[in-house]
Amino acid sequence: MSTPSARRRGAGWGWVALALVLVIGAVGAIGYGLYQHARALYEGPGPANAEGAPRVALIPAGANAAQIGVVLAQAGAVRSARHVTLAVRWRGDGAALKAGEYEIPAGASLKAVLDLLVSGRVIEHALTIPEGWTTAQALNAIAAAPFLEGPTPETAPEGSLLPDTYRFTRGVSRAAALARMQQALADLLAEAWPKRAADLPLATAAETVILASIVEKETGLAAERPMVAAVFVNRLRLGMRLQSDPTIIYGITGGAPLGRGLRRSEIDRPTAYNTYEIDGLPPTPIANPGRAAILAVLNPPPSEALFFVADGTGGHAFAKTNAEHEANVRRWRQIERGLAP
Repeated sequence: MSTPSARRRGAGWGWVALALVLVIGAVGAIGYGLYQHARALYEGPGPANAEGAPRVALIPAGANAAQIGVVLAQAGAVRSARHVTLAVRWRGDGAALKAGEYEIPAGASLKAVLDLLVSGRVIEHALTIPEGWTTAQALNAIAAAPFLEGPTPETAPEGSLLPDTYRFTRGVSRAAALARMQQALADLLAEAWPKRAADLPLATAAETVILASIVEKETGLAAERPMVAAVFVNRLRLGMRLQSDPTIIYGITGGAPLGRGLRRSEIDRPTAYNTYEIDGLPPTPIANPGRAAILAVLNPPPSEALFFVADGTGGHAFAKTNAEHEANVRRWRQIERGLAP
């Protein structure tokens, strides 16, 4: 039989146990609440602007988690730089965050932002060099690209780069950008030159670029490049002069637009680039030809055409005899004068 003092001690311990349960419950509830809050900060939607536009953040090389947090917060991609520091510490992948320029979707969670930085999927900026541009024009475009850095090479050989749309990450040097364009041309020639037509009247891949540059400047229609290439290849086979107006213009202006028609005195004036006066090819390309023009020169279609002249539709009329060509020229002259052919 228990004594009153024992009963009092038992009741006391009961109250202690109840208090402990209540404390543990409160701590658990607080802990669970803190966990839910942290999870919401980490996985929940991040800040978004009214327009729903993405944020752009440039993470510098060598930045630590705290510095990255400041950059992201200033860009409006996260709510707090401190959240970034804590999340990176918890994830343990701070060393995996990569420098670069990132486009962060509006409302992206902190987790999504950090996952993006780990992936290294940085913004790529497009730079287009159109087919038929001179090297001087390409260098001007490289110099004007705001996402490239460093000085622009002062000069580069005419016809030494491949026109295309290139994508660069911010901070690539302008010299490296030019080198990539030049390497693209070298790679194309290395692949295509061995596959050239067997009887091609071109001794080297460099001669291919020269002739392709003339083809590029003679027509703006992609569908016509093979036929224009065939005409010039046929002329080279027969020892005929190319008689290409764009080569004369290049000899006068260095590739800049002439702004007017050629004068007879210019057609008759001997220069290294006047293919009315010289045999074979000019000494250098007159522009940077594109892939299609190069491939057309290396494998022109079967054709007996030796002449072409504008037809009034933006294209050209082709002929295999001088008589046919003269008739096409007369029709073109009528079109120029506004008369019905």
